[in-house]
Amino acid sequence: MLFKRFWARRQESDAETRTETPMQEITAEFSAEELGGALPDEPLRIVPRVKFVARSEIGHARENNEDKFDFYEPDEAPLLAARGSVYLVCDGMGGHNAGQIASELAAKQFLHAYYHLGGTAQEAARHAILQAHHYIAEMASKVPSRYGMGTTLTALILKQDEGVLAHVGDSRCYRLRADVFEQLSRDHTLVARLVEQGIIPPEQARYHPQRNVIRQAVGVADPTEPLEPDIETFALQAGDLYLLCSDGLTDMVDDAEIEAILRDEPPTRAAWRLVDRALANGGRDNVTVVLVQILQLLQV
Repeated sequence: MLFKRFWARRQESDAETRTETPMQEITAEFSAEELGGALPDEPLRIVPRVKFVARSEIGHARENNEDKFDFYEPDEAPLLAARGSVYLVCDGMGGHNAGQIASELAAKQFLHAYYHLGGTAQEAARHAILQAHHYIAEMASKVPSRYGMGTTLTALILKQDEGVLAHVGDSRCYRLRADVFEQLSRDHTLVARLVEQGIIPPEQARYHPQRNVIRQAVGVADPTEPLEPDIETFALQAGDLYLLCSDGLTDMVDDAEIEAILRDEPPTRAAWRLVDRALANGGRDNVTVVLVQILQLLQV
């Protein structure tokens, strides 16, 4: 189990007792063998036209921003057909600046691997997360000050008329579709499991003292529960609005207020208002918001 809020503090204490070993920085590249495999040969039928907005703030209590958002929208038709566009959020954890390093590495590793690995988009997304996981764990084992670093990763893939969600951790993906606002991702936390098992009611989860205990994180190995990313697939619709966010938003702003802001404001103003609300309510963590609105599904 990972106690996210206290993880950085604990690792800083542990690092003081470790001996720093000078070493050359490990690059984030994979070998050609690791990235082998042909992309599916799919015709480009539909291109989602989107509005993309992102905002990330350090908050009031942190010394650095361990959140990371990134995206990639291919220009090449074959790559766009087979892999689509990716939008993601990572929320790092670890002593010193290791959380920031973990989130940046995970984002880079995921995007690089996803667009080079063979197989279906779902298979590539899963293996891209696992490659990032093993790479970050290996780096943490070789650099003492980065021991125990890890990160959440929540990626939204828009491929033709299909959406794919690849997810590990407690960052979230929501969708507003017409009258329905719902959380598409599943929190990999101890409290979420207690709710699923019926041990506590959902209304207690937000205020539970162990709400930030994460069961799964990219880069942190748990021999009792090997990392298994959630991969979900769903149909896209014009008008869909997707929200990716770190828990710096959801710990400070409840779902009802998030939904109200998304309904009341266009995407750019909504992103600014959501972050502003999180900061006004305490801003105890870094807060990152990514909004992706499907304006049109263009037939090619």
